[in-house]
Amino acid sequence: MRPIRIAIIGFGKIARDQHVAAIANTPGMDLIATADPHSAAPGLPSYSDIAALIAGEPDLDAVSLCQPPQLRHAAARAAIMAGKHVLLEKPPGVGTAQVEELVALAAAHSVTLFTAWHSQEAAAVAPARAWLARTKIRHIRIVWKEDVRVWHPGQTWIWQEGGMGVFDTGINALSILTDLVCKPLHVAAADLDIPSNCAAPIAARLTLTSASGMTINADLDFLQTGPQSWDIFIETEAGELILAGGGNRLIIAGAPQPVPVEAEYPALYQRFADRIGAGTSEVDLAPLRLVEEALRIGTQREVAAFYD
Repeated sequence: MRPIRIAIIGFGKIARDQHVAAIANTPGMDLIATADPHSAAPGLPSYSDIAALIAGEPDLDAVSLCQPPQLRHAAARAAIMAGKHVLLEKPPGVGTAQVEELVALAAAHSVTLFTAWHSQEAAAVAPARAWLARTKIRHIRIVWKEDVRVWHPGQTWIWQEGGMGVFDTGINALSILTDLVCKPLHVAAADLDIPSNCAAPIAARLTLTSASGMTINADLDFLQTGPQSWDIFIETEAGELILAGGGNRLIIAGAPQPVPVEAEYPALYQRFADRIGAGTSEVDLAPLRLVEEALRIGTQREVAAFYD
């Protein structure tokens, strides 16, 4: 079988840091081009947009959409209409309605649509899920705080309508949560801090409930300096489980546990390749639904203006 020929649309920080290497290490997948009006990969054809890419690469099989979420829906539609398989970086769109439309379109054109929730592939998530299946969860507390100036420097889109602000990172925690806990989950209350010069929150505090009535609290912040906090604390009948370091470290009852080698993005691309081979799609909208709920019902509080 010939390799899957894939292009990256939106060649920014996440594409350079994670996607290029992951594609290179996925058997049967070749990166053949990029499309970005401002950035290019050395040694590969580069195009200004997806229309130029599709016209210039007739043998293209698939695209990985890594541009800001506000731009993904139109690019995904163009790719699907051209018969290309589509991987959507997180968040997969600015709302679930957009992605649901893409699901129907992908089915109509017999192509694979794949939502890439990379944090669900963090090294400690699967071992945590297996351990939690043997006990009862009492309460969950999420502390997800990072320095936006370090991780998203100059990315003004994140503060614009549809950019999601702190939920761009907080949705990673929610993706792990929805992978570990029986659905459905709902947002019962949300407090949103929105800078006076932005359209999206810089911090958020959420209260969620599960189908069983369990309470989950989440504290999300984009202004953390010093050590960064990407941690989930889960109280159970068998003791406390901590998923630390974005889901890559596991501590149970105070004891660190062995976990596999971290390989989030290689695992995603292998699953994408497998779905293409099987002729199926994989679309998970649960994390995005929680963000939509928080933004819809949240109490907004204006805070100091943000400057990068």
